[in-house]
Amino acid sequence: MVTNRVKHSVPLDEIVGGGPPKDGIPSIDNPKFVSIQEAVKWLDDNEPGIAVSLNGSNRFYPYQILVWHEIVNDTIAGQRILVTYCPLCLTGIVFDPIVKGERFEFGISGKLWRANLVMYDRKTDSLWSQILGEAIVGEMTGTQLKVLPSDMIRFGEFKKQYPSGTVLSRDTGATRFYGQDPYGDYYTTEGTYFPVGKKDDRLGDKDFILGIVVNGKAKAYLPDAVKKIGEVTDQFEGKTIVARYEKEIDAVRLFEKKADGTVERINPFGAFWFSWVAAHPDTELLK
Repeated sequence: MVTNRVKHSVPLDEIVGGGPPKDGIPSIDNPKFVSIQEAVKWLDDNEPGIAVSLNGSNRFYPYQILVWHEIVNDTIAGQRILVTYCPLCLTGIVFDPIVKGERFEFGISGKLWRANLVMYDRKTDSLWSQILGEAIVGEMTGTQLKVLPSDMIRFGEFKKQYPSGTVLSRDTGATRFYGQDPYGDYYTTEGTYFPVGKKDDRLGDKDFILGIVVNGKAKAYLPDAVKKIGEVTDQFEGKTIVARYEKEIDAVRLFEKKADGTVERINPFGAFWFSWVAAHPDTELLK
């Protein structure tokens, strides 16, 4: 749709200011990394973050750094990646930032859509929803980003699994109180800071889920439920979905089981339930 000559896919009045101005939360555009031996000096085993394994390289992006920056424009073994984190929704999602054959770099717009991070690209200044993985305002509206494989895990599991892996450095070029979370106990208490639209009481607002979209239909999987069983096989939109608890990293991964019996990893959107439902009000749920 077009309003006031602006192309958009969500109502413009649903996009609200989050407080900081554009780039008021600075993305990390030239990330530095340190060894695990160096990181243990300031990162304990229980610290959560995003783990990415790509092209033989293994990297860990601690939430204690991402909470202050939300976006890392990075390159792993020659491949560009876009690491994103919205603390309001506990959405840690890694994208391929290639748009129509061209590498895009992203920053933080200072805006939110249904309490979720709205990014902007530095090529066209279009606005992108993290939880949708697509542009919602501007020239690129409707264009989707490919989600890359990643896991939300603790540093202790990462260092055991990948002892030669590297960790995002606190040397970011910005002065921040790394190790202190500006959101306090937000993650474990009721309520949200910003309007989210429709609510759904099938789960608690801040239960963590893994969401997928197939043929325009959404479904969420509750990792806690899968963990208790170990593995769940599900049918969704003509696909056989396997949700499996991976004990060595203490995380659940999703796979599609093909007709020949082989499995292919699915890269879901990890999020608080309220955020997934706000973006996909008709979502199915396995719990």
